[in-house]
Formats: sequence, structure tokens, C-alpha cells
Amino acid sequence: MIETKNMKKIFMTEDVETTALNQVNLAIKEGEFVSIMGPSGCGKSTLLNILGLLDNPSDGEYLFLGEEVSRYTERQRAQLRKTNIGFIFQSFNLIDELTVYENVELPLLYQKVSASERKTRVNEVLEKMQLVPRSTHFPQQLSGGQQQRVAVARALVTRPKLILADEPTGNLDSKNGEEVMGLLNKLHEDGATIIMVTHSPAYAEFGQRTIHLFDGHIVTENINKKFHV
Repeated sequence: MIETKNMKKIFMTEDVETTALNQVNLAIKEGEFVSIMGPSGCGKSTLLNILGLLDNPSDGEYLFLGEEVSRYTERQRAQLRKTNIGFIFQSFNLIDELTVYENVELPLLYQKVSASERKTRVNEVLEKMQLVPRSTHFPQQLSGGQQQRVAVARALVTRPKLILADEPTGNLDSKNGEEVMGLLNKLHEDGATIIMVTHSPAYAEFGQRTIHLFDGHIVTENINKKFHV
């Protein structure tokens, strides 16, 4: 599904050139659950932004679903992104003025999905996330764990081929964090491809393998214990 070859990302200001990613070579198969770890500032979020087609690399290649996308325009990336990728963020990124139902429906409006199809898909995913009783509530009326479940529902409603999760438990207590990881684990068992950035070694173990970044390089990669044959 994903392959990067000697991928680099350099950020330039008037005075400083910062290499955020350096010679990153990565391959992720369809149906994999991969965890990415590393200290703050090592390039984890930059890598996720590029894999999620929110940004382009400065050099190297990025193949997504067999397409070389590293030099795509923002318009081309947006088209590919909205039909293939679901995002789950640490800060939930829900719209306070919209209900749970409306927040989940929003990506389908951008895709110009018909009203009847939107209703079917939103109700289906709300039921899957056990959010039907909360469908008319606003984000401020929900707990952190419930808000993250809404964010997961919003990521799933477009039926994406890839789910990118950036510290999805970062703003949650341990109970709600475990609940969200249980949801991601279930999605993986159902066939989803997931790439997750996390600071938690325990949550990283939910992935089949863990990639460790340091100073923009992949320094180690290991198969997680429960997936050893």
C-alpha cells in the first residue's frame, strides 16, 4: 500500500535549514497495523503528514497505492486523500457547533455523497461506535473518550483504505485510552490498515511492528511480541 524510497523533508527559513526526515525507506502492506515511536521532534508527525498526503517530501519517492505521489499538487493530494485516508488526531478536531451526527457526516458532504447514502453510512458507523444515543449531542457535552470515538467514527465513515492515528490516546486517561486502543485493534482485525504515532510502549504493542525514529532517521524496526511466530 505504501512505499517510500530515500525520502527527505527539509524545512527552510531565512536563516535555518532543518532536516525533519532523512533517507526514510519504508514499506507498509495492506492490512498492517504499524506503530511509530520516537522522542519529540524526531519527525513522527512530519512523516505522518506526508504519508497522509497533507504535505510533499522534499526529495525521494512516495508510492501510495502504486502511484508515485511525491510531487502531486495540493489539489491532486486532496482528491486522493479524501477518498482513501481517514485521520484520527490527538486533539479530536471536532467542530463545536455541530452535533455528533453532523461531525461524522461532514466528510461525506465534502465528497458530495447523496443524502440517503450519507444517512445510511453515518447511522451505520454511529452504531458501530456505540454512539447512537449521543448523535444529537454537541462535543462539549461528551467526555474525552466519547469525543475520540466520534473522531474515529468520522475517520471511518468514508470507508478509507488507510487510517492514520496521531497520538490518538494522548489527551485521554488510561481507561479511555484503553477503550480507543480496543477500537483500533478491532478495526485492524476487520482488515483496516493503520499507522499510529504513539509515545506509549504499551499501546505500540497493539501494532504488528514498531518503527523507531530518531533525528529523522528510522533507527530500529521490530516485530511486536504477540505477532512473533
